[in-house]
This record gives sequence, C-alpha cells and structure tokens, in this order.
Amino acid sequence: MAQPFFGRRDSEPAGLRPGAVSNQANPSSSAQAQTSAARQALDSSAINPVPSTAPGKEPGSKLTVGPNIKLKGVEITDCDTLVVEGTVEATMDSRVIQISELGAFKGSADIDIAEIHGQFDGNLTVREKLVIYATGKVIGKIRYGKLVIEEGGQISGDIQVGSAGTVAPASTSSVNVARPDVQRVA
Repeated sequence: MAQPFFGRRDSEPAGLRPGAVSNQANPSSSAQAQTSAARQALDSSAINPVPSTAPGKEPGSKLTVGPNIKLKGVEITDCDTLVVEGTVEATMDSRVIQISELGAFKGSADIDIAEIHGQFDGNLTVREKLVIYATGKVIGKIRYGKLVIEEGGQISGDIQVGSAGTVAPASTSSVNVARPDVQRVA
C-alpha cells in the first residue's frame, strides 16, 4: 500500500514533528507514549464520534479563490459555494457566491444566493436572494428573487426582479423601499 503524499516522514526526528513530545533521554518511551496517546484518541473517537458538520447539513463542495489569485476563462460547475477573494473571469451555475471586499467576479453566474462585498460585473441571475453590502458593487444584467442593499452598496445596469421569463423592471437610480421584494438595510 502506498504512503499518502502528505504523510509524515519517518526520517524526521520526533522532536521536530508538530505535537510530538521530545524525550531525548529515552527515545523508546517517547514512541510508546505517542502510540498510547494515539490509541486513546482512536478509542475515544470510536465511542464518542464527533460530527464533522452541523447536524442536518450536508457538506458541499467549496472553491475559494484566494487574494492575489486570478482565475480566467473557465466554467465552474458542481460547486456548491464559490468564495472570491481574488479575481475570477468565468461562467458558473452554483448555489452560493460570496465575493469578499477585495474580490472581483466578471462573467456570468446563475446562482441561488449572492453575497457581494466586492465587485460583480456581468450577467447575474440570483434565484433567491441578492445581498449587496456597503462595499459591494454590481454592474450588468441583474435578475433576482429578493434584493437587500446595505447603505453604500451600488447596483447599476439592466435590473429586473424575478426570473428571465417573469420580470418586472426595478429602479436603477434608487431603491424603492415600498416594494416588498426590496429591503433597505441601514
């Protein structure tokens, strides 16, 4: 059986491994203590397993594009959550997009929930809820189910409520607080 690629190296001294207890006087007792501690951890996890996620929630696939990373010319599929901290130029169909304050997305996105702290430029269809925070800016052809804009958040372009088939024009110059599908957040 092959060793895992990121496994520990046996040639590495015990004192240099993270979490290892160094016992220079008696190296064999150090190894026995580590083996005993590992057995206790395995035994206790078998008796009292700790769930890796909150009960009732399935873990989804998540892609994070970190700061100073540029991802261009791709189609993102089978991704539950896209977190944009860098720059992404792509098309995607997903459940959630989260754009951080310094993040930017350019392209086309069909999603359930959008949380925009940074910039989105392109075609955005949000089936459920679009949230634009104070530092967020959305430009382009925008379709949404519900819209929340924090004071300072910006939205411009061809903006319509509902899916592409059933649309009603929304005001591009200001948020109409009287509309039930638009919430103003102070």
